[in-house]
Amino acid sequence: MFKPGKLSLARREALAGYAFIIPWAIGFLVFTIGPMLSSLYFSFTDYNIVDPPTWVGLKNYARIFAGIPEYFQTGNPAVLGDPIFWKSLQVTIYFASLALPLNLLFSFILAIFLNQKVPGVNVWRTIFFLPSIISGVAVTLLWLRILNPRMGILNPFLQNVLGIDNPPGWLQDPSWAVPALVLMSLWGVGGSMIVYLAGLQGIPTDLYDAAKVDGANAWQRFWNVTFPMMTPVLFYNLVLGMIGTFQYFTEVYVATSGTGGPQRSTLFYNLYLYQNAFRYFDMGYASTMAWILFIIVLLLTALIFRSSDAWVYYEGQLRGKS
Repeated sequence: MFKPGKLSLARREALAGYAFIIPWAIGFLVFTIGPMLSSLYFSFTDYNIVDPPTWVGLKNYARIFAGIPEYFQTGNPAVLGDPIFWKSLQVTIYFASLALPLNLLFSFILAIFLNQKVPGVNVWRTIFFLPSIISGVAVTLLWLRILNPRMGILNPFLQNVLGIDNPPGWLQDPSWAVPALVLMSLWGVGGSMIVYLAGLQGIPTDLYDAAKVDGANAWQRFWNVTFPMMTPVLFYNLVLGMIGTFQYFTEVYVATSGTGGPQRSTLFYNLYLYQNAFRYFDMGYASTMAWILFIIVLLLTALIFRSSDAWVYYEGQLRGKS
């Protein structure tokens, strides 16, 4: 007969582990897997929230990819099934190509500086980290004030200090709207900086001592010791940063009141997805966009993982060997 008191220690620990994981598993199934499967179904339907979804098969996907051969022949975006979709993807890629490298570089340089023995280094670390935990809405409202061409403080600085006669219109100028958002994104590099800083402090000092004995200068120590040892951290920040740039939404929504202006120059992919779902109530098409974004991010992530063998170095691992 089964007696609870006769359970072995290993079995009791296993049951305790299952008891702790069950709430998470239920939450994951209900709030993650469930909505994902629902959105996959909705992507094959015509659904406006009010009426029951109507099955339309691949119509939503065909709408996105229609007209691509004609576009390559004519170069006219009007022949595309949904030119705004491709415009939003273009804006997102443009932002990612600027923001991602700059964020990785700036946070790395900042981490190297804050890894030095300078007076008040803990205070400086706190100062640079704090913006990354402030609400995106609050940060955007602050930057809207700074970048205002008439009342902001940035353009007078450019005019009076740097001597730039015609400073940019920033978010009011279609040509400068995305660079303005890139500038705003640099405000939150503190999160990546902390990760870099942890990696820098984990590099064995013996490697630097050996390099000095061999006569390596500061640049050689960085290039042959610091950078190779930091490539796993760079890889981590690259993957998360790439995913984050394709999910960019809050700041541009607040900055443009959800319009993506001026002239759709800031109509990011997620913003257009939001407009289809909650402005036009085309949930089926919005779900299709969500799954296409998922596939794009999945492929880019797989590409980064695939390329990591060529440039990511793990301590104790030979190049090209696992």
